[in-house]
Amino acid sequence: MNQSEKYYGVTVSRGMYGLLCSALLLFVIATQALAQSLPTRHVREEVTGAQAPYLNRLPAAQSLRLNIALPLRNESQLDDLLQQLYDPQSPSFHQFLSVQEFTDRFGPTAEDYAAVVDYAQQHGLRVTGTAPNRLVVNVTGSVANIERAFHVSMASYQHPTEPREFYSPDREPSADLRVPLWHISGLDNFSIPRPSSLTKVSNARGSTTGSGPGGYFIGSDLRAAYYGGTALTGAGQSVGLLEFAGYNIADVKAYFTKVGQPLNVAVNGVSTDGSSLSCSGSCDDTEQVLDIEVAISMAPGMSQVRVYVSDTSDVAIFNKMATENLAKSLSCSWGWSPADPTSDDPIFKEFAAQGQNLFVASGDSGAYRSRSRYVYPADDAYVTSVGGTDLTTASAGGAWKSETAWADSGGGISPNRIAIPSYQTAAGVITTANKGSKTYRNAPDVAAEANTDNYICYDGTCAGGWGGTSFAAPRWAGYLALVNQQAVAHGHATVGFINPTLYTLGLGSSYSTDFHDIVSGSNGTYSTEKGFDLVTGWGSPNGVGLINSLAP
Repeated sequence: MNQSEKYYGVTVSRGMYGLLCSALLLFVIATQALAQSLPTRHVREEVTGAQAPYLNRLPAAQSLRLNIALPLRNESQLDDLLQQLYDPQSPSFHQFLSVQEFTDRFGPTAEDYAAVVDYAQQHGLRVTGTAPNRLVVNVTGSVANIERAFHVSMASYQHPTEPREFYSPDREPSADLRVPLWHISGLDNFSIPRPSSLTKVSNARGSTTGSGPGGYFIGSDLRAAYYGGTALTGAGQSVGLLEFAGYNIADVKAYFTKVGQPLNVAVNGVSTDGSSLSCSGSCDDTEQVLDIEVAISMAPGMSQVRVYVSDTSDVAIFNKMATENLAKSLSCSWGWSPADPTSDDPIFKEFAAQGQNLFVASGDSGAYRSRSRYVYPADDAYVTSVGGTDLTTASAGGAWKSETAWADSGGGISPNRIAIPSYQTAAGVITTANKGSKTYRNAPDVAAEANTDNYICYDGTCAGGWGGTSFAAPRWAGYLALVNQQAVAHGHATVGFINPTLYTLGLGSSYSTDFHDIVSGSNGTYSTEKGFDLVTGWGSPNGVGLINSLAP
């Protein structure tokens, strides 16, 4: 038997060959051990289960924008702190953290963050942005470099429910890093965010009379109905809006001109990843400007509305909101279907730790189903989910008179199977009557007018007949600016994440003075009930009653 062989022209002894094979095996094992998988999901079951037919590999030179997220540090300690921050009996109640304090205690270390930046650059990815909280690194790179950096193959697939293609990795990403990663957003475009606003309904009327053109509701009508006073205007406060496209400020100015009211609030756009703030030509700014118009109308004396824009990344927007920490009241009227619904939770926890509250439109497709898409983030445990109602006022621009559920109000049991938060586990929240889940998150938490009887200006024109929970979320955001103004005026901190308090008030003796309990109507599967329900939550804000309870 030969004691040596030639391999690629080199004579190698059998013994040496065995040693080389063993060394190669050890190298492969070591490399695999170094390549760490991430704790969050990135690949859809439609890809792994072949419901989405494979089409072709993505071109190697195609450029993608990614957000590489690192995990929180000392997360169990953060969870304990959040309990204390929202416990009125705790000495830490409402002692919110600054961005620097949050980063020092719970953000990744500077060394870990630098290692991730270095890793991206070594693999040909261009770092386009870094974050003060060290949670996210924004990068741009070619498909070829992304595949090499994260050990994936990027391909195009046929969307199973929409007439379009989407791209996705073929497997879960991993990285040759000793430093842990949390999530990499931007690896797929299976779900494109959608605004919650309805298409305009011609000649639509609700059961009320607004003071706007044609009898439609304008923003100040809702301020009169839900607040009813004049002392609070949101002075000194800011509202932050999440938007996936830019806006035309001329539409906002046209609105306040049409309704005969001054525009005294600055509208400041913030591009979170280089996306354009402008919306012209074929761009549709309906969602963006209605959010601005509605929020300002509820709190017409605010310092500013900050419009955070990215055309691709919710992570870039949310993290900018957190690291600026300027707007304590935030609003999102968009929905999408993430690969992993826990991927934004580190940022949402930072919101709560810093005293910020995010309102999210619950959607305009009625009751949630087990496979409902475009619900997130309305069913996340760290947001205030806002459903829709049909409001009646005593007169045009007058006081609240009555309210029923809006038939299209999104609500139900979390289709993303997000665990039930502690504030929903108290006795009396989930009942046989409201058919809620004691295992998963239930939505919405609250509600506001959303019927198709609203007047807005958009895309160079103005019209009535618009509705949707897109209106309800920024209305609550503006209302919270009034609450925070009162809190600060009395020497207190802003009120932060309000859900724990909302559920305490809902179960308390002041419920009827804090909320308008909606007890008429349904969204198809769920009916309104006395107290909490899966159509309107606890109901709509009852003027100064709720303001005084949130900010005594």
